Amino acid sequence: MLGKYNSQIKDEQIDRLFEGILKLRTIEECYRFFEDICTVKEIKSMAQRLEIAGLLADNKTYSEIEKETGVSTATISRINRALNYGADGYRIILERLNRTQK
Repeated sequence: MLGKYNSQIKDEQIDRLFEGILKLRTIEECYRFFEDICTVKEIKSMAQRLEIAGLLADNKTYSEIEKETGVSTATISRINRALNYGADGYRIILERLNRTQK
């Protein structure tokens, strides 16, 4: 169980954004919202970061991930740092995605 988290970015506008995201019910609704609020490049970057976090969690090496994704080792290192020392956001999502895929 995760303890209380004190975010460095927390404010009313971000609370409202996240509350809105939590109201989305389908993948199609997510596509519609994120295509309106983000650029295609931003969405693809977020998806790629999550993919890399999953590969790291599966104990893939940096060179394997670099070869598979084309992402630099500096980016992989940044994601690894967040995965190991961040706010546990990647771990929450990865655990929940694994639960639904089993």
